[in-house]
Amino acid sequence: MTLIDAWPEHVLAMQERGIILTEPGREARIPLRALHIGQVQSLYKDPIDLAFVCVKLYDTDWATALIAPYLSPSGYIVTLQNGLAEERIAAVAGWERTVGCVGGGMYVKLDGPGCVTRARHPGRSISKIFYVGEVHGCVTPRVRQLAEMLDHVDATGCTTNLWGLRWSKLVANTMTSALCAAGGLSLKRLFSEPGSQQLMLRLAGEAIGVGTALGYAVEPIFGVEAGRWMAAAAGDSHCLVDVGAAFHAQCEVLTEASLSGTAQDIAKGRRTEIDYMNGYVVARATEAGLSAPLHAALTALIKKMELGQLSPGRESVSALATV
Repeated sequence: MTLIDAWPEHVLAMQERGIILTEPGREARIPLRALHIGQVQSLYKDPIDLAFVCVKLYDTDWATALIAPYLSPSGYIVTLQNGLAEERIAAVAGWERTVGCVGGGMYVKLDGPGCVTRARHPGRSISKIFYVGEVHGCVTPRVRQLAEMLDHVDATGCTTNLWGLRWSKLVANTMTSALCAAGGLSLKRLFSEPGSQQLMLRLAGEAIGVGTALGYAVEPIFGVEAGRWMAAAAGDSHCLVDVGAAFHAQCEVLTEASLSGTAQDIAKGRRTEIDYMNGYVVARATEAGLSAPLHAALTALIKKMELGQLSPGRESVSALATV
């Protein structure tokens, strides 16, 4: 395994001592090969069979262009990212070299150079953590092999509905990640507090409505069918019970240290993926002749936080309840 990164201190730490991986109940030090992006040209002697692109969505194009020339003749790229990134990968590397992987419920963060923490208990989810699939929907030998590999990390399955799963993951991300950042809450608290639960439900309803209008076969989100989320958002009491149980199940597997990627970016003063997440839902809603007002309001809120014009906290999201 070779890890490639642009942060010099991170690369140096991995080169000296490997990755220190901490999750509930265990800590492991994992030796591996690490390269800075300036060292990638050394791969011409040792081409890559399988490349995971795990960068922020706004870095997808250059990261793909960086690694594509060093793929082996049968090598391919796996888009282990949020959002719908396959088209951008394929535009650089080709569709035949593009495989999708939807990761949900990983809840990890980079604590410092060479140190990664997972804030949930592995193997305790009602759904798979990873789903891998071809963009054309067939289950191929390389997809089966990839699933077997990732199953060593956590529960993995193959999918024939990559695009529907992609949109489902987008729903899960857009109902939690930015809201976690804006409210200054841990994900565990986000899933447990009534006020944030109501906002998450509304965000889910808007995003599922857009995905359905665009023709995606939206898969269950947090174990609840898309139609039941929509019904719950409309006030159906039976479906509200299902959604409440899904929120409780997430609380059970999370620790108080759980923070969304957007919350981590805001805390570090980094650019967020908001334009590719909630902002993307707004853009696709316009394309479908719909609106997504709560996603639009949350996008605007995060953009102000990126610029330092607002700070995370309950007062920053109180206005969302009136949208």
